[in-house]
Amino acid sequence: MEVPDWAQVVAAATRAPSIHDSQPWQFVAAPDRLDVFLDRDRALPVLDPTARQQVISCGSAVEFAVVALSAAGYDGEVYLLTDDGDPDHLATITLTGRREPTEEDRTLAETIGHRHPVGAALQPRAVPTGLADRLQEEGHPYGTWVTPVPEPAELAAWLRGESSGGDVVPDGPDAPPGEGTRPIVVLLGADGDDRYAWLQSGRALGRLLLVATAEGLAASPLTQVLDRPAVRARIQARLSLAGPPQMLVRIGRPPEASGAESKPRPVGEVLRLVPAAG
Repeated sequence: MEVPDWAQVVAAATRAPSIHDSQPWQFVAAPDRLDVFLDRDRALPVLDPTARQQVISCGSAVEFAVVALSAAGYDGEVYLLTDDGDPDHLATITLTGRREPTEEDRTLAETIGHRHPVGAALQPRAVPTGLADRLQEEGHPYGTWVTPVPEPAELAAWLRGESSGGDVVPDGPDAPPGEGTRPIVVLLGADGDDRYAWLQSGRALGRLLLVATAEGLAASPLTQVLDRPAVRARIQARLSLAGPPQMLVRIGRPPEASGAESKPRPVGEVLRLVPAAG
């Protein structure tokens, strides 16, 4: 089987969103596989002491790599946390064959280059009908759930501490929209609350961001407000969720002026090529 252009695949993966633009990933490519590692040199011990947000970020990078491979005509299987000797070896994408890319494969891959952070409030215009249902369907293959928040302002107030006593959600453009606005806010999570759940949530997030962008929408994840396990547990109980939420995602029509585009780390800095085993 022809070897993929791993530099191109990793270039796509490095455009995934990451907490505080930390880009906490390293990649090792063999002819038939791509391994993804958490880069401890990019750790954020104060902002992300458990590395939950950085593991979610790496999950999104895995999904961006899968999308790039699919658009290039490759099938693959994703295996998570298979190396007991190295907990920072998060994922392996093993190639399984070639196929003709679908139109959706190409569209999502093209969207990777168009997605960027949102630095201003979303426009108060309606999102496409059925968007929330589609996002829920997109999350199912990863073992994750996606739940629209019916009263974003109430949730925001509760997270700020008006109901819970001290948890913080950001104000301004990074805050969930309040009542009367047309953008939507969804919670995304999995049944568990461990590295596997964080990775799967990150993969689902990556897919959702690309789907939303392909629809002409802006989608911004907010993970830091959910970084305390107690906060995740309280939201799960309060909203009767299937599992702890891992992130809030706000989705809507993009503002006229986009935010500053993140500059990915150079591929040569994050990718190492190795020969085939044996």
